[in-house]
Amino acid sequence: MTIQQFNHLTTHQAKEELFKCCGSSVWAEKLANKIPFNSTEELKKESDKIWNDCSDEDALEAFKHHPKIGDIKSLEKKFASTKQWASGEQAGVNEASQNILQDLANGNEEYEKKFGYIFIVCATGKTATEMLALLQQRLPNSLDKEMKIAMHEQNKITDIRIDKLFS
Repeated sequence: MTIQQFNHLTTHQAKEELFKCCGSSVWAEKLANKIPFNSTEELKKESDKIWNDCSDEDALEAFKHHPKIGDIKSLEKKFASTKQWASGEQAGVNEASQNILQDLANGNEEYEKKFGYIFIVCATGKTATEMLALLQQRLPNSLDKEMKIAMHEQNKITDIRIDKLFS
């Protein structure tokens, strides 16, 4: 889709397309209401502004629209509309050893118990070992600090998905 085609969508249609990039309904609605855009870069700048004004509740909604790192079954069932994007983003887990995958699963569980949401990381270009190291590095964080990091990671994911939407 081109930015010009996007600009001709109804607000509802635009929101549906944007929701594939970020699972926050507030973010998608606010961004869809800003149409038209002159370029994808302009859309991404507006996206960043809106995301930075989003609440923790908006972020938690967005986080629920991601599979756990390495959870292939979840990718196939729950996240069918973004499965191809998410599986490409998580390609680094495809070559991981069973030990690394188990450590990721255990770390994800510990993270979710501590913070109340899944581990959010921009997985594009990262190996499973790198993601595991990041997870372990972030586990000691405070809830407030981790929310800021997770929201920043979500924004990186959103930017990548916006690029995919318009490629």
